[in-house]
Order: sequence, then structure tokens, then C-alpha cells
Amino acid sequence: MNATSAEQASAPVTEDALRSVLLAGERPSRPGPVLTSLTFGWRALLKIKHVPEQLVDVTMFPIMFTLMFTYLFGGALAGSTQEYLQFLLPGILVQANVMITMNTGITLNTDIQKGVFDRFRSLPVWRPSPLVGALLGDLVRYSIGSVIVITLGLVLGFRPEGGAVGVVLSVVLLLVFSFCLSWLWTMLSLILRTPNSVAGVSMMVMFPLTFVSNIFVDPKTMPGWLQAVVEVNPITHLATVVRGLMHGSVPAGEIGWVLVSSVLLVAVFGPITMVLYRNKK
Repeated sequence: MNATSAEQASAPVTEDALRSVLLAGERPSRPGPVLTSLTFGWRALLKIKHVPEQLVDVTMFPIMFTLMFTYLFGGALAGSTQEYLQFLLPGILVQANVMITMNTGITLNTDIQKGVFDRFRSLPVWRPSPLVGALLGDLVRYSIGSVIVITLGLVLGFRPEGGAVGVVLSVVLLLVFSFCLSWLWTMLSLILRTPNSVAGVSMMVMFPLTFVSNIFVDPKTMPGWLQAVVEVNPITHLATVVRGLMHGSVPAGEIGWVLVSSVLLVAVFGPITMVLYRNKK
């Protein structure tokens, strides 16, 4: 280093020189809500890429339940495993997806405990984007689970009378409901202190909802008081819609009920989640 270079290095940086460097180019525009949410959604997918074990519940869980209920209980409940499979598979599709939504809260709580969300809240982005992005990323997981269940069902002999259109429509409606239900688990992830507590509370909620429904059996075989409980269960209405669309009938009233339930889930738990997220210390 010569004397001239040394003098330049030791010379103080003037305000004008600093401004000329900082303002040399046009300042990029601030990213919008859609872009930031998609970015955080991509982050969720990258986590699956680096930790593929997260897909265990998406793959093994629906396969295990489909095979177990079809071949252990199909003959006793319907007299034929093939006949029972036509009734069961749409219900298993519903159960698999709504149970998978619990992972949303567990993952978010893990990030919170690691301090990741403290960094997210300091970024100049749309406040809900880390939460919305995580939910969007989980839609991919729900889609993978749906494909696995339907593929296994077709291999075992499931034949949807509604054809490909009915299957696609039922999956789309199921993804909408699952996305909206996930807001419940995001709320719990901000209230409870550990991922294990989120998992425990989520299981206490979801097991009664999925088993006290029409997923596995026709409610007509149940006692009257239990039928009344089953009829007001939102999972029952969702399973009825998915089953109807796959088998060629379009229960318009039930579809409306599911859509209303989805809107209510977001309307109730979305604002609560955002208040908790904003005040989280």
C-alpha cells in the first residue's frame, strides 16, 4: 500500500460521499403481502426438503389407516371390504388432511421457541406474511397426502362414480377447509409454550372430532344423542361433501355449510392469532 492509498483509507468519510454511494441506484420497492407470503411459503417447502421426516405423517398415517380399517373392519361393518372401501376412502381422505393440519401449530411453535419469529417481526414486511406463508406451504403437504390416499384407494379398488372432476373438486374443497382450520393451530402455537403441549392439545381436539363423525360408519347406527352430536360436527359435513362429490352427487346445502364453517374459522381464529402474534414477547 503506497502513501496515497494510506491517506485515502485514513481520510474521514463525508456525509455527501456516503449519500452518493447509498443513493447511487434506485431504491427497490417494498415487497407486497402476496410476494412476502409466497416467500415464507417457499421457506416452509425448503424445510421439508432439508427435513423430509416431516412427511411421515403425510405418507404413513393415511396408508396405515386405510389398510387397517378396510381389512380389519370392512367385512364386519359392511359385509365386504370392497363395498366398505367405497364408503371409507373419502372419509379417510378427510381425516388424513385435518389431522395433518396439527403440524402447522407444532412447526410454528418450534420456530417461536428458537427465536426465529422475533427476527420475522423485525422485518419490513406485511405482518401476517410469516403465518400466511407457513399455511400456504402446508397446502403442499395436504396435497401430497390427498394424492397418496386417492392413489392407494384406486390400487385397492376404489372407484369414484363422480370421475376425475368429482375427485378434484372434493380435494379443492378439502384444501380450503384445511387451510382455514390451520388458523386454530396457529393460535394455539402462540398461546402454548412448547411444541409437545401444542401436539397434545391438538390431538385432544381432533380425535373426538374425527371419530365422532360419519368418517368410519353411518351415524344411523348410533344412539340418538350421539347422532345429534355427529350432525353438528363440521367434520361430518365435510366428509359428506367429499363423499358426495366423489360418488357423483352434489350436496349443495352441505357445500354451503362447509364454506360457511371455513369462513367462520378464519374470521374467529385469524384476528385472535394476529393479536397474539403482535403482542408476543
